[in-house]
Amino acid sequence: MDRFVSSFTNKIDSKGRVSVPATFRAALARDGFDGVYVYPALGIAALDAGGNRLVEEINGLLDSMPRYSDEHDLLSTQLYGDSEILKLDAEGRISLTDRLKDWAGIDNRVAFVGLGHKFQIWEPDRFAQRQEEARSKVRELKQYMSSLSKGGLPGSGPDGGAGSGVTE
Repeated sequence: MDRFVSSFTNKIDSKGRVSVPATFRAALARDGFDGVYVYPALGIAALDAGGNRLVEEINGLLDSMPRYSDEHDLLSTQLYGDSEILKLDAEGRISLTDRLKDWAGIDNRVAFVGLGHKFQIWEPDRFAQRQEEARSKVRELKQYMSSLSKGGLPGSGPDGGAGSGVTE
């Protein structure tokens, strides 16, 4: 599989190294990237990480913007200027820099979270909060989608409910 899936929590050792999950290393190897491309995630206290596919997505996003616009320059600064390429050692470990650890609030444990085309690196307690927030939002979305599949928009029925969507 060439996707980053599942989540794993690993400890940072006394030398500051943490083992990247084997399935993530395998996905990076299939992607042809030598190491891990990492930058502070946009808008959250986590790190985005990946390989060539992630870099290609960033290039595509930036290429869609006017090259000398403020937006292009700001996004380039965030996605390239704040990024680092971390090398994997022979045992599949990386060393997160202090700057990256500070951004994500990481101390002695790391949560690796697969997002398909990329993965994120979190402080585990922060990730647990994010995961619960995501589950709650997905439950709300599921209820909304369920109401749509029953034939009407929420609030469109005669009693303010979903209604049947059938007119007589």
